[in-house]
Amino acid sequence: STGAVKMQPKAEELKFVTKNDGYVHIHPSSVNYQTRHFESPYLVYHEKVKTSRVFIRDCSMVSVYPLVLLGGGQVHTQLLKGDFVISLDDGWIRFVAASHQVAELVKELRCELDQLLQDKIKNPSMDLCVCPRGSRIIDMIVKLVTTQ
Repeated sequence: STGAVKMQPKAEELKFVTKNDGYVHIHPSSVNYQTRHFESPYLVYHEKVKTSRVFIRDCSMVSVYPLVLLGGGQVHTQLLKGDFVISLDDGWIRFVAASHQVAELVKELRCELDQLLQDKIKNPSMDLCVCPRGSRIIDMIVKLVTTQ
């Protein structure tokens, strides 16, 4: 048989987009530099440097639910062109949810987690795994993230 096989991009061809800098590339000294495919299109990074172009270092791939639950900014849900969309960072990052119910449940879980963390900050001795509310929220997040 004959035909063409789609090739993964070369490491230097792989690029990502940031809100403030546009396209960025993974730095050649990064352990992820040789990675040619990520399961999720989202990366978190620790350092950004500009030399011949903008590079990120100390990066890790992050899946959708951890990004929604633990990422910065407010979570919003809305109906756009027939899809229920979860958005972060004033709409810069968007995800399509399976249904309106899923979008609202994820948004509510994020609100509960934020409140739980505020409670923990106010009362550092509180054991989140022992208190009923905390353990339910944490169990739900673990289940969601591990089964996505």
